[in-house]
Amino acid sequence: MSNSILIVDDEKFLVWALKDNLADEGYEIDVATNGDEAMEHVRAHRPDLIFLDLLMPKRDGFYVLEEIKKDPKWRTIPVIVLTNLGGDLETARALALGADDYLVKSKCPIEEVIEKVKKYIGTTKTEKIIPATN
Repeated sequence: MSNSILIVDDEKFLVWALKDNLADEGYEIDVATNGDEAMEHVRAHRPDLIFLDLLMPKRDGFYVLEEIKKDPKWRTIPVIVLTNLGGDLETARALALGADDYLVKSKCPIEEVIEKVKKYIGTTKTEKIIPATN
């Protein structure tokens, strides 16, 4: 069974790029476009990792992060904030609420995102072992 990732973001292009790249790595991907959808998904499916934008319609990412981290059933789910907000105040607030990592979209290549996923929940692809040659 593959690890599941919930992408919570309302930017269609970013969601598409993340979903495509992470699915290629063997992860099961679900998407929520606002905070309410995110909470519904967490309640119903409990993902292994969450990418969370902070600026969204309805409930924002700070709300979602606070709700997830205060509930014992979900607080161990790694939450990686992936947002356009790069200010010290937003970063400090998200980390204080329990975010496991904080990435700024414009400064973070997709390869770095994939490495973060592997760091927090491991890989799902079978690693190819190349025999050493003498």
